[in-house]
Amino acid sequence: MNAYESASELEPAVHAGDDPREFASVLSAVHDAAMSGGRMPARPRGVIDDSWQRLRRAGMDPDVDCVGERTLPLDELEERRRRSGLAEVVDELARGLDSLIADGDNILVVSDADGHVLWRSGSSKVLTRADTLGFVEGADWAEGSVGTNAIGTALMSGRSVQVFSAEHFVRSHHSWTCTGAPIKDPRTGEVLGVVDVSGPAATIHPTTLALVHAVARLAESQLRESHHRRLDSLRAVAAPILARMPGPALAVDTDGWVAAVDTVSPRSRLILPPRLGPGRIFVSALGECDVEALPGGWLVRVAETSDASTTRVVVRVPTGPPGAGNVEVTVEGASGAWTHRCSPRHGDILTFLARHPDGVTAARLSTHLFGVDDRTVTVRAEMSRLRKHFGGLLVAGPYRFVDGVDVEVLDAHD
Repeated sequence: MNAYESASELEPAVHAGDDPREFASVLSAVHDAAMSGGRMPARPRGVIDDSWQRLRRAGMDPDVDCVGERTLPLDELEERRRRSGLAEVVDELARGLDSLIADGDNILVVSDADGHVLWRSGSSKVLTRADTLGFVEGADWAEGSVGTNAIGTALMSGRSVQVFSAEHFVRSHHSWTCTGAPIKDPRTGEVLGVVDVSGPAATIHPTTLALVHAVARLAESQLRESHHRRLDSLRAVAAPILARMPGPALAVDTDGWVAAVDTVSPRSRLILPPRLGPGRIFVSALGECDVEALPGGWLVRVAETSDASTTRVVVRVPTGPPGAGNVEVTVEGASGAWTHRCSPRHGDILTFLARHPDGVTAARLSTHLFGVDDRTVTVRAEMSRLRKHFGGLLVAGPYRFVDGVDVEVLDAHD
């Protein structure tokens, strides 16, 4: 089951006719038994059981209060908001879920694909109560940070999730209920973040899951329509320019999505180097290209001297154990080179891929990074970020460097 399951396939925590207080008591007994290794009076739902097992394997303590951990500074929060791709749908999400927030008991939260809270809204009463849990803007609500919850567990499972009372792994969250649905980029299928509605456990309602899920799908539709409108506007500007071009050329938006082409084989996206500006660049599959700015995008002209076979990737690994420092990656083409300094984790991934030229699966990368093979959602999120920097050089199915690229791993002192 994925994030696009139908309304009939959604699994609310509490069904119509259930007594939430009685069910919360049963869940508390189930949680106590599961955490102590005793005999459980009932089985937790599959999505909850999977989450608990992941967290127990990771060694998380259900009695440790996670409040206040890993909160982003304001400048990084603003940068994540900008990069999330969700800023244009926040107001739409709030309008769609206003009926759940209007009574003042629930809080609306939008997170990024890492589980960091980007935006939240609600009455001062519920916001103050959320503050005591560390449920604040910039806080990390990934499953590995605060246990089972609708944001982190929706990201791990890839589906819409409702978590009630003692279904939360951490005991300090048992007085809450939360419902979250992933929002995917309609262009790529990659998860952009999660929309979540949370409040006191007594506010649980079986229809909340279906509503949150539907609003997330509407947000995806809005993103798709906005993307098409931007490409249409760019195409209108670029078409007469391309008609006058003497050679192959494309018009792409700032993310590389193609609006128009002339004497170039059709494609949906062109992967551009990071920090792109006017001038000559190397583009995988096209070779050397000259780039000029267009309103809302770029004009990319294939240069006569293009040669796609000259690409070389050098991964410089710092001395010491894995994760000892940042990894420097240099991409060299016929017209020059550009360098990107990776985090230790991203450097570890690139080094692993460089040493496995035939490619690796998400499960194998998960085992390499985390020691278990079920962290594939996290792996895919990390690969999505890497491909934004090196997208023309990295491919999926399995994950690997593209054919024809010379990849070399060097010690940082080489």
